[in-house]
Amino acid sequence: MNKLIGITRSFSSSASLNAVKTVTVVGGGLMGSGIAQVAAQAGQNVTIIDVNSELLEKAQKSIQTNLTRVGKKLYKGDEAKIANFVKESAERIRVSTKLEDGADVDLIVEAIVEKLDAKQELFNKLDVLSPPRTIFATNTSCISVNAIGAGIQRKDRYGGLHFFNPVPVMRLLEVIKCDNTSEETYQTMMEWGKSVGKTCITCKDTPGFVVNRLLGPYSAEAIRMLERGDATKEDIDIGMKLGAGLPMGPFELADYTGLDTNRLAQQALYSMTKNEVFAPIELLEKMVAEGKYGIKSGEGFYKYNKNRIHISFISSPCEKRPSLSTGKRADGSSNDKQLLPPMDTRNTKSVTYECVVGLLGVRSLRVVGESGIGKIGKGGDASAEDIDVAIKLGAGYPMGPLELADFTGLDTKKFVLGVMHEKTGLPAFEPIALLNKLVSEGKFGRKTGEGFYKYDK
Repeated sequence: MNKLIGITRSFSSSASLNAVKTVTVVGGGLMGSGIAQVAAQAGQNVTIIDVNSELLEKAQKSIQTNLTRVGKKLYKGDEAKIANFVKESAERIRVSTKLEDGADVDLIVEAIVEKLDAKQELFNKLDVLSPPRTIFATNTSCISVNAIGAGIQRKDRYGGLHFFNPVPVMRLLEVIKCDNTSEETYQTMMEWGKSVGKTCITCKDTPGFVVNRLLGPYSAEAIRMLERGDATKEDIDIGMKLGAGLPMGPFELADYTGLDTNRLAQQALYSMTKNEVFAPIELLEKMVAEGKYGIKSGEGFYKYNKNRIHISFISSPCEKRPSLSTGKRADGSSNDKQLLPPMDTRNTKSVTYECVVGLLGVRSLRVVGESGIGKIGKGGDASAEDIDVAIKLGAGYPMGPLELADFTGLDTKKFVLGVMHEKTGLPAFEPIALLNKLVSEGKFGRKTGEGFYKYDK
């Protein structure tokens, strides 16, 4: 199977001639400082703009610390090279509270608060201040990219560049091609993303793009399962880690990203789609109102303190557990005692199946099924390859949802989907035309040699 389809792009000569050398990042928060850091590491001159001078000072200190960490990984033990790397990278970054100080550059990336009017106002100002060559990009995670740039004149030189936190660590970059984005601008954004060390995937300006569109329902339904009393948060998290091989459970992930951020994304997706999957969740609303945002506030679904983080990563579904062995009894039986008790599943209701099949696999099938596979630039939202890459790099999943579907078998997926729909009656489990078509054609995945991908027998 060619895993590079939809990731490796060819670039036009005009795009190469217009390689980005100077960058401005508007917004000095965690996301903005991370974007500035990776650009500076790549040898580009960067300006960070923010009206808050204290935030800019904090950003510089954070970048300095992170650059030192990167330098130590790159030049293990060579203190001179580490120091030189940090010094040169840091010297490429300047900060300012004045927007005009960052207007005359090749690329401007907006990373301010997730409010449509604020973003529109910013780009309208930049449209006047910046020269015609400057490309504009928004880092929004859930607002329509077309709507943000509705008032600017240079719509052909505008698009979306959606990074993931922490930016220096997360390898994924979603490149959003708008209705009027020129091919040259699109190719330049793709090339720039690669230059700062990212794996770029393409998505149209669709609600939630790829990762949030798939993880939004996953997170929402997990919270609803807890709200209904189907299972405890601990069992749901353990079920997804051990049953699906995920590095984090949905509640650990929600606490990590921030419940306020989660709520904001759900609100935006509901506003754009009117899909009940994204409708307000009483439990989430209550927790955010109480200031329980997750790790950053000290409490979310779990409690945290500065010296101890709750999140536990499981590297393998076959995780070893310590046991105490005192040998064999006279009757041949064992005295072995397990030091950690097994998960209590008496009150769970098909935790793993409901989460995996209903929340991630089904959502991803619908994204592909409703849009068409591999039709980037021809009406589709994203290709099968880009969806899988997005989930693996953007959420740390060991397999993409469509790779997983091929692995487990599309006929099995269709059968389980039918059982879940009969059992629950939920729209989430309604038949999917594309899945039905593939199964009817005998394309079950790996076992038949073809599913969403083709395989060598």
